[in-house]
Amino acid sequence: MRPAKLWRGWRSGAAVVSIAVAVLFATAAPAAQPQVRYLHQGWEFRLLPDDPQAREHAPATQWRAARVPGHVHTDLLAQGLIPDPYVGAPEAQLQWIGLGTWEYRSRFDLSEATLRKSHAELVFEGLDTYADVYLNGEALLSADNAFRTWRLPVAGKLRARGNELRVVLHSPIRRLLPRVEAMPHKIAGNYPSPYGDEPKEAMTGNFARKPGYHYGWDWGPRYVTAGVWRDVKLESWDGPRIDELHLRQLRVDADVAELRAQVQVRADAAGSATLELDWLDPDGRRARALRQTVQLRAGAQTLNVPVRIERPRRWYPFGYGEQALYTFRARLLDADGQRAQAQQRTGLRRVELRRPRDAEGQGFAFAVNGIEIFAKGANAIPFDMFPARVPRERLRKTLEDARAANMNMLRNWGGGYYESDAFFDLADELGLMVWQDFMYGGGMQPGFDPAFRANAEAEARDQVRRLRRHPSIVLWCGNNEEETAWKDWGHRSKLMESDPAFAQTVWDGYVQLFGRDLREVVAQEAGDLPYWSSSPGNDLDEKANDSSKGDKHYWDVWAGSKPIAAYLDETPRFMSEFGLQAWPSLRTVDAFASAAEQGIDTPVIRAHQKFLAGAGNERLLHYIRAGYGEPRDFAQFVYLSQIMQAEGIELAALHHRASRPHTMGSLYWQLNDVWPGASWSSLDYYGRWKALHFHARRFFAPVAAAALRKDGRTTLSLLSDRTQALPARWTLRVIDFDGREHWRAQGEVALTPLAVTAAGAWSDAELLRGADPRRTAAVFELQAQGEPVSRRVIYFDEAKALALSDPQLRTQWRRDGKAAALTLQTERLARGLWIEFDGLDAELSDNALTLLPGETVQLRVRADADLARLRQALRLRWLRAP
Repeated sequence: MRPAKLWRGWRSGAAVVSIAVAVLFATAAPAAQPQVRYLHQGWEFRLLPDDPQAREHAPATQWRAARVPGHVHTDLLAQGLIPDPYVGAPEAQLQWIGLGTWEYRSRFDLSEATLRKSHAELVFEGLDTYADVYLNGEALLSADNAFRTWRLPVAGKLRARGNELRVVLHSPIRRLLPRVEAMPHKIAGNYPSPYGDEPKEAMTGNFARKPGYHYGWDWGPRYVTAGVWRDVKLESWDGPRIDELHLRQLRVDADVAELRAQVQVRADAAGSATLELDWLDPDGRRARALRQTVQLRAGAQTLNVPVRIERPRRWYPFGYGEQALYTFRARLLDADGQRAQAQQRTGLRRVELRRPRDAEGQGFAFAVNGIEIFAKGANAIPFDMFPARVPRERLRKTLEDARAANMNMLRNWGGGYYESDAFFDLADELGLMVWQDFMYGGGMQPGFDPAFRANAEAEARDQVRRLRRHPSIVLWCGNNEEETAWKDWGHRSKLMESDPAFAQTVWDGYVQLFGRDLREVVAQEAGDLPYWSSSPGNDLDEKANDSSKGDKHYWDVWAGSKPIAAYLDETPRFMSEFGLQAWPSLRTVDAFASAAEQGIDTPVIRAHQKFLAGAGNERLLHYIRAGYGEPRDFAQFVYLSQIMQAEGIELAALHHRASRPHTMGSLYWQLNDVWPGASWSSLDYYGRWKALHFHARRFFAPVAAAALRKDGRTTLSLLSDRTQALPARWTLRVIDFDGREHWRAQGEVALTPLAVTAAGAWSDAELLRGADPRRTAAVFELQAQGEPVSRRVIYFDEAKALALSDPQLRTQWRRDGKAAALTLQTERLARGLWIEFDGLDAELSDNALTLLPGETVQLRVRADADLARLRQALRLRWLRAP
């Protein structure tokens, strides 16, 4: 599934490094770094005994073991107080948790050496959300933002034995509801709760700086959780401290990287100190370094050091060059011999958002190191309803799977949370560009409230500073769909009808927050990166969701029920959202629904279908019936949903790529899942590939044939994302489903780099030449030097109208090292071939295939089973006539 060659980078020549006033680095004694004590052990939790929820949930008021980092829901689950929130349909009965007040406590001892440190700070990297923090009975903090880091000075407040840390977490619904209900006119929220925990006309989610998806979305449940959800630690130190080392990239090109090292220092007193700076090149070789005397003042300050690297090895997106990463190190030695140090790993690159005006509007393209990149990828949503339980291994697998599908960009969507450092480290290493939203998703924010904006600005500064070292981030975007909701979904017009003055106040607050405040934070803290106010958007131009300018969210197909072929009518400058739903594999459905609970309209299946409040399978059936006919049972419904999704998104993505340079991005909705259920993802909650992900690996291939049929005419475009011209050959064969070839054509061509090469166009009559359209296919193939063959098969009617019969598949098994090899041979056309194994998890090298008559394919199968078990469990599905 992920061939090893995909993960190998390549190197340019060795870099030559110099720095102003540089001398050889002087070896010194180890630095006295801040002592870090993670406070993750010994936590307990309970529902406050006087909370209104305690009347019906008394067992939760007893102190019980808790996990930090963690969440109330996962702690309740671990203690056996609630059922698994993902299994069956328990969502309604668990809404009380989001209304409760929860208390967490832990006790810890400290050494005398720690207590003697002159500085100590208690650091919470994530409190969700309205949290009162007490240390040894003293109130330290009332937090109100799940996305901020809270640093609390505690020197003199600690003791050697029995320190007690207590956190009281208040319900965001109960905290905010009185204020929202008191508003004479409401601003629009997102998804109303169907469970009665808050009124539909007074939604609180967009007033809280908390992950918006916790309040429910059309792909996930409503679990308004709380918790100490990221690390909590005690930092103690003496002398100066380096809070951060940041490398501001002023100029980066093939000849030179001109940087400014910004060393943020806190000092106890004024005086001279020695600053040392060096770095390791991408191969880990130490470079020459600077050592110079600096003058410190008491308090916080930033020391700026110019850095110049000749012929730098630059960071590129996957497919365009190596993912070169440098490690920079700063050390500070004060006159008393106290040392501080910090280091940062980053990549050197230049990012531009190019928006040239032309006769059709205004372009929208990302350029990295001067190369315009066609962005290929998907939108990433949270990996779990309870993110503290997402391990690094799961992040790695998902991002590796994205790259295996030839993606080079992910959009981190604005209704979740800012991902962990591990996520961005992996994106850096894999060459995945990241479009990073600030965490505002849908509805409208109270930007007219100065306190809300101040909180938002502090959050943004925290997150941009934390993440700015990552070369993978190529854009900061203010929000998801708030501007288009205001302008296009009726949010503005409804408020204008009731109170025009307040409507203007709301819009002015929006412009202040997303047009000015967040833009200024990005300019100040990450000045080498572009900022975009909203997606979809035009950076506050009059029209928000415009096909001729800016980025586009296109939902006329699916949400608007237009036919899938309508994708060919929409040609934006950058498509940042579009999608079709599908169910995950039966193996995944089995994890939350028994066989008796599985059916297109059964209660448990409806509970895991969040589109249209559970009625989304009707929309799925609309598209399945239109293209493939009536499913005969639930298993075929699941299969057809995946084939429909894969073929539909392939059509759209190839159209986007064939429209280059007018269109310069295609990001489908969505990459991953937050829980097991129906969604628009190509990877399900357990990481299993849907048919779409296998198709994506083919339609996002660097070199691909885009044969697109519209209004009875097929156009062949040859796509190349390579930076060099490639000799290639295209072929066209018109065949019937039994294998008889009617005719063929071919052509030699040099593929233009980073461009589309037109190869030809044919009417249906020219292709068919009198053949039966129900039994005939046009097969287009592209073979370029050093690239896999790209194939695109064109049919002349919907699948349900084709004379597809049993392909007479033959199978053969053999052992292939640690894996098994499955050989498949077909007598007739096998369209939409899906390979699965009853009761087994198996990883296949390919799937969701179309085999031509007489074709043989060999697949590798990795599974914890012998050949006999694999042979017995094998199930094959393909499209056939109804």
